[in-house]
Amino acid sequence: MRIGDLGSINEKYEMFINFSQSNDIDGEFTFSAKDNLTSIDYESTAGSKILEGYKAPFDATPIKRMREAGGALIGKTNMDEFGFGTFCTNSAFGIPKNPFDLNRSCGGSSGGSACAAAVLDDHVSIGVSTGGSIVCPASFCGVYGLAPSYGRVSRYGLIDYGNSLDKVGLLSFKASDLRRYLPIISGKDPHDPTSYVQPELKLGQKKLKSVAIPKEAVKGDGISKDVMECFEKSLEMLRSMSIDVEYISMPTLKYSIPAYYVIATSEASTNLARFCGMRYGQQDGDLTLKFDDYFTSFRSKYFGDEAKRRILLGTFTRMVGYADRYYNKALQVREAIIADYKEQFKRFDAVVTPTMPFISPRFDDISKMSALDSYKADFLTVPPNITGMPHMSAPCGYSDGMPIGLLFTSDHWNEDILIDAAERWDSAFDVRHAEVKI
Repeated sequence: MRIGDLGSINEKYEMFINFSQSNDIDGEFTFSAKDNLTSIDYESTAGSKILEGYKAPFDATPIKRMREAGGALIGKTNMDEFGFGTFCTNSAFGIPKNPFDLNRSCGGSSGGSACAAAVLDDHVSIGVSTGGSIVCPASFCGVYGLAPSYGRVSRYGLIDYGNSLDKVGLLSFKASDLRRYLPIISGKDPHDPTSYVQPELKLGQKKLKSVAIPKEAVKGDGISKDVMECFEKSLEMLRSMSIDVEYISMPTLKYSIPAYYVIATSEASTNLARFCGMRYGQQDGDLTLKFDDYFTSFRSKYFGDEAKRRILLGTFTRMVGYADRYYNKALQVREAIIADYKEQFKRFDAVVTPTMPFISPRFDDISKMSALDSYKADFLTVPPNITGMPHMSAPCGYSDGMPIGLLFTSDHWNEDILIDAAERWDSAFDVRHAEVKI
């Protein structure tokens, strides 16, 4: 299979951290994978200098299953360090460029995967979502992005961000690829106990017939005018497809952002404790130092600013005396949000909102944002992620030449509704190729 010169492509977009040096690939199809999924033939850095040089002795289960189905892994895609970011500007290995405008973000944290899906012909990329890291870049890059139910795809071989939140999914320019590749990467895995709770994946059993629109998510000044106008046109298109559309109330959604960042950073600070310069990646610290001094100096040198920020926040929220006030309270909030969604799914097949509140921002605008501003941008993508429910972003319009995404969320294990929605939407909506596509 001829794939072209990935070197020159990557020089323009910086979507890969590591990639194939050959133009000819032996495989029935090509795919790429986010760099926090381990593979035997490429380094696995999770976008961090602290893991530079680390090559795992095994493939992550999703990669292994894609290879067994005849796929050829052509590269590991760029990402925010350990998944910490909304705009994919926190990688230690360059910043991927949006294929519609090289001065804008691809979205995070699976930015490189979305860029590869938009730029490369007949290509699917494996992404990972914690708080919106599949659907956000899918929206910004004008492709389809599917994050399945938590536990649907094995996390064995994933360099975890938040164990109770991480989900492995797919990004592709073609909606039909979701149906083709989801069964390949899904299924029970003896290496991942969380995968054993899943029922059998049955596609084609359920159709999208009705959607609910949470007023708390779309009413107010949080969403830009152009995105809101596009969203309202999308609702009209859904109605023209004989899908019932109704506004409802989901009051718990406003608590999703604080609950998510407490849970996610608490779990991240624990997961990142293993990266101390003694087992993985970089190991060039001063071994004459005492352990605590070595540990501190090494992590200070190789972790980026956002990783340090989240380690500090997560360590604080699970300290003795604070865990009940923050972490345990956030877990209770998560249960309340799940219950709110479940109540809606008694009447509706899916909950629909815009994917992101604005089009992809320019890098110079991102540099002016505070960390809190960046966190707030996730308020539409965090709710389905914190609940572990499957969700999918579909391109639904364009503003200033930049894509806008429509976010569908269904009940646990109902990926068939999302794939039906994607394929029906794809037949009704003209998805544009990027202007600078290669």
